[in-house]
Parts: sequence; C-alpha cells; structure tokens
Amino acid sequence: MVTSEQIIASNKAALNNAFALSNEAFASVEKLVELNLTAARSSLTESSDFFKSLLSAKDPQQFFTLQAEFFQPLAEKSVSYTRHVYEITSESGAELGKAVEAKAVEAQKQLVNFIDSALKNAPAGSESAVAVLKQVFNASQTAAESVQKVVKQATDLAESNFNAVTESATKATKVAAKKR
Repeated sequence: MVTSEQIIASNKAALNNAFALSNEAFASVEKLVELNLTAARSSLTESSDFFKSLLSAKDPQQFFTLQAEFFQPLAEKSVSYTRHVYEITSESGAELGKAVEAKAVEAQKQLVNFIDSALKNAPAGSESAVAVLKQVFNASQTAAESVQKVVKQATDLAESNFNAVTESATKATKVAAKKR
C-alpha cells in the first residue's frame, strides 16, 4: 500500500531532481555564453588588427601575404570552437543521462516492489498468470537493458567519429598552411 508519506517523499525527490537538472542546464548555457563571448571578443580584436594592417600594406604582395596570414588559422579556430561546444554539450548530456538513468533504476525498483506485492496478494489459482506476468516483466527488463547498451555504444561511436573528424580537419589545416 502506498502511503501519503511515500507520495510526499516521491514528489519532493522529483522536485529536487528537477531543480538539479535545471541548474545543470543553466551551467551549460553559461559555459556556452562565455565561450561565445570570448570567441566574439577575440574575433573582433583580430579583425580590427587585420584591417588596420591591411590599410598599412605598402604593396599588393604585402596585402596578399597579410590576408593569407589572417585566414590561415581560421580553420583551426573553428575546429577548436566546435570542439569546445561539443565538450560542453557532451558533458551536460552525460550528466542528464546519469540523472535519467538513476531515476529509471529507481522507478524500476519501485515497479518490481509493486509487482512483487501484487503477486504475493494474488488470489489462489492464479499461479500460471503470475508466472506469465513475471516472464513478461523479465523480458521487458532484458529488452530495456539491451537498448541502454546500444545507446551507449552509439554514443561512444559518435564521439569517436567526432574526434577523428576533428583531428583530420586539424591536420589538413596544418598541411595546407605549410604549403603556403
């Protein structure tokens, strides 16, 4: 039997979790805003310096050299910015995933307890129905665990691919810069 104290405790825990997740989301947004402000400030300063140097170029050769020197590191900076955004969002997603997983485990335990209680109080002669219900429940738990494993593997693969693409882009940028 569910008591009013259990309902109150459950609601209180849910509210605390909601606040914790909200704080995590705001922290991630703060990090993204800070990253964007830093990138914008840096871009503005670098652009200003670049245009000042272009205006002081003495000949076309110096003009084109200054232009090449300005655009060369942009790809690396873009890759670095993207990596930072990815790290912030991945960290936030991981924290959210942990919280959701913990709540899922807790809900699963509560469901198991409820089913066990209901099955213990099942009327006599319903043993075969109880056995079927247990099998269905066990199968659903196994399926849920399989889905969690697949999602984890997919997430790991996506992260690995992102890192490989980022590394390749960085190397290609460095090779292209050396050829100039």
